[in-house]
Amino acid sequence: MESITVDPRVLSLAAEVAESPEQNVPVILLKLKEILNSVPLGSSELKKIKQDIYCYDLIQYCLLVLRKDVTKIQGGWMTISQLAQILSQCCVGLEPTEDAEEFYNKLLPSAVESVLVLGRLLQKYYISAVEDEEKGEFLWHFQSVIDSLCWLLGGHIQLTQYVLQSDHYLHLLLTDDVETGSAVMTVLQNILQVKSGDLLTIKEKALHSILDELIFKLSSSTSLIIGSIAIKLLLLVAKSQPEILVLLRSRYTGLKSMLNKQWSGKEIDQELKQLRSLLSSEVYQEEDQKFYQAAYKIQAAWKGFQTRKRIKRLPYAVTILQRNFRNKREKQLLKLKKQKEEEGLRLQLQLQRQRAMRISREHQLNLLEIVNPGQVGKHIQEMEEKSALIIQKHWRGYRERKDFHQQKQSLKEYKAAVILQRAALKFLRKCQKKKKMSYSWQGLPELTDARRMELKQHVDNYIERHSGSEMSDVASRELHTQAQERLGRYFLGRALEERAQQRREALQAQISTNIEQLMSAPHLREITGQEPELFISRSRPVATRAKQAHLATLIEGQAPWWKKLGNEVADEEVTPKEALNIDLGTLFIGGSKSP
Repeated sequence: MESITVDPRVLSLAAEVAESPEQNVPVILLKLKEILNSVPLGSSELKKIKQDIYCYDLIQYCLLVLRKDVTKIQGGWMTISQLAQILSQCCVGLEPTEDAEEFYNKLLPSAVESVLVLGRLLQKYYISAVEDEEKGEFLWHFQSVIDSLCWLLGGHIQLTQYVLQSDHYLHLLLTDDVETGSAVMTVLQNILQVKSGDLLTIKEKALHSILDELIFKLSSSTSLIIGSIAIKLLLLVAKSQPEILVLLRSRYTGLKSMLNKQWSGKEIDQELKQLRSLLSSEVYQEEDQKFYQAAYKIQAAWKGFQTRKRIKRLPYAVTILQRNFRNKREKQLLKLKKQKEEEGLRLQLQLQRQRAMRISREHQLNLLEIVNPGQVGKHIQEMEEKSALIIQKHWRGYRERKDFHQQKQSLKEYKAAVILQRAALKFLRKCQKKKKMSYSWQGLPELTDARRMELKQHVDNYIERHSGSEMSDVASRELHTQAQERLGRYFLGRALEERAQQRREALQAQISTNIEQLMSAPHLREITGQEPELFISRSRPVATRAKQAHLATLIEGQAPWWKKLGNEVADEEVTPKEALNIDLGTLFIGGSKSP
């Protein structure tokens, strides 16, 4: 049925994404743009293609690529910006029939967050760029990402509230750059033109942050573009929401005077007059005066309190400054003294090395004078070999000490595991020995007195018929001792055999359990984060042994063919039984292994 209903281009693209390596997936996903542009907008065929893209998780692949490091993606920012456009095109107009709740509550907010994070990165690189060509490229990519965000918000209006409360959007808005700041403010303008009531539904902290940034841009920026957009936004909010107009009058009391001083006489006089008329309503003039007077009193009281407090703490502050200055000066003097000592020690060591080298060279020259001229080459070769041996010895010692320090924690854990296993095995042996001893001499519960008398009569009759030679007391005792020894060896061998049988059964059960887990393991596409932990051993020695065996297998596979000839001959000489004993023996750690 899939071959009839699913678009073959989407099907082949999904198969190519699943079979390709991870680094080629972003470039393959760019083919979605050709598929989406091949059909007219608003058609049922386009909706069906978007539905197929969502069903084959290609939208999720786009989200995963947007979260990756840009430096590791083929094509860089160009590929990322195009994937952001593809993501917004796939989400707008999509009405999934299956997993609709997951699409609206998880996928769409995740897509918006990924686009906002991408915009923050582009804004950061654009501001820090130096060359004009590089700045122009980053600005083009940033504008493309912002357009994708606007397209996504236009198709899903419920996401506007999530964007207004997002910390990433607030960070985008908190910038002094004119180009990127105007683009972000345009997004806010589009949101308010479509659904201005969302400002009242967001958190109070987020609303105050947005309004604070708009007022700050009006007070600090000299750009006509920023001022025009900020005034239009404030005018749009004040006209549509009276509650926000009251908030502007009460929270930003000096807004009207600031607008008159800084923005009067510019090309935005019409919007400026409308905003000033809304802020200078006669109803609120008396309340503004009361707010001014109250603010003056609070400021005067606070400044007086701070001044008195500062004066009281001034002597103590002077003492602290003097003490800190003395401590800092002492530390500097100690540091200089230590540096001088280290420099003197270094020079002394250098002189000692030079003196030792000079003595060594003089000694070598003296030896060369003594040695026969025909033996000079041989003597030099011996000295070189001794020097090489000394260097190798020091290097191997350094390397072994370094490896030992790195593996010290693993060795501690290994020794602890060995001690625990040895103690556990010793305890189990004692328990099993007591159990066997208690079971060995219990007698026969079904033997009655009549049966006992009958057996005794049989024994007496047998002795009468087969009367043997009398045995001395010493020989009888020796025979009894031999019988006891044989009986003890029998019970000991039986206990060891039972223990070995139990161990074999435990290993067989473990192997069968591992086989069942491997057979019931899900496909790699369906695996989750917790399922691989089922195949990880809890014992560190076992995991270490498995890792060593895996590395040995990899090294053996990478070796040339002529190095494997000796291993193949050695493998042929080992019988299957011996190989099984070797493999099972590697799993036993600590204590004595049962036969």
